Amino acid sequence: MKRPRLSRFTSTCVVLPRDNVDTDQIIPARFLTTTSRSGLGVHAFNDWRYRADGLPDAEFILNRPEAAGARVLVAGRNFGCGSSREHAVWALLGAGFEAVVSTAFADIFRANALGNGLLPIEVDGAVISDLSEAAADGAPSISVDPEAQTITLPDGKTVVFPIPPFAKHCLIEGIDELEFLLGARDDIDRFETELNGVRLR
Repeated sequence: MKRPRLSRFTSTCVVLPRDNVDTDQIIPARFLTTTSRSGLGVHAFNDWRYRADGLPDAEFILNRPEAAGARVLVAGRNFGCGSSREHAVWALLGAGFEAVVSTAFADIFRANALGNGLLPIEVDGAVISDLSEAAADGAPSISVDPEAQTITLPDGKTVVFPIPPFAKHCLIEGIDELEFLLGARDDIDRFETELNGVRLR
């Protein structure tokens, strides 16, 4: 399935102020029976999102009316720790999120996110505090600009965040590493032809 290009967007955000959220909490292991990237969104944060009887827990943030349509998740420190499952990223994408804001991401989760089209936005604790305070009065809205590598907070403040250049290119173009290589096929063929010519001399 073709990945959408990631361009500037404005959205409400969901604030989940918990540190050390691991990948098993994002998508429990019992849902890892598929290799498909689709259909996992309904199970994102499953054990927090649903009660023992299977009904939605009205108190959990993703089940509240203000969470509807949110494309940004604001999380605590060390988000995505634990196992290396890509399914965690697929579940977040399936739940409608295009970006996650945190003060720190687990390295493997960050790599999986960038490789699958989910933007990890690393900021300092003051930004998380500002968004958490704004969420107390409703669903705060922020603007995310991958090209400029900035987010604009509800108070108008602009914050810069890092993205590795190659990952940024792939996110903006809506491609993965394999598609990037396929797109460079002519250049690769040309290089191999020139290299073979040098060897034959």
